[in-house]
Amino acid sequence: PMYSGEPLRRAKLIGEGQSFMSSILPSGMRAVAVQIAADTSAGGFILPNDFVDVIMTRRSTDDTTGAAGFVTETILQNIRVLAIDQAIQEDEEGRRVRVGDTATLELTPQQAEIITVAQQMADRLALSLRSIVDTQEVVDDQANYLVSGQGRRGTVRVIRSGEVTEVGARK
Repeated sequence: PMYSGEPLRRAKLIGEGQSFMSSILPSGMRAVAVQIAADTSAGGFILPNDFVDVIMTRRSTDDTTGAAGFVTETILQNIRVLAIDQAIQEDEEGRRVRVGDTATLELTPQQAEIITVAQQMADRLALSLRSIVDTQEVVDDQANYLVSGQGRRGTVRVIRSGEVTEVGARK
């Protein structure tokens, strides 16, 4: 940060060969881009420095009945948005609107692995905007099972023809 009246010092500037994003990224954190659309990002109201939950939706087949359906789950919670790319487009009525296609999220290395796997598994990833009051909430439950393959809450991961499903473990 720079303050009004503060002298300009070399230490406050981004050096040659350094990018703005890497200079604002806290130590130990990673910046990961996620593809979004207005309908998957709170109608386009998510902005840099907002906090979001990442929701994954994927197809699932019930092994007992063979019925196809969808599974939706929150895989990451309370994630800071570093940037949203914005492009000016014209809508049907000729108005110019700003639409983002990519959100860059601040993640730990483990969360970066989780979201990378989720992007491969998911039919769709959505960002759910959190209230500013909820950003102080401490979140421990992460979707480590996506990377570790150890399942969760008594489930077993089954991979058939590239499709990953979770089924309840029989006792």
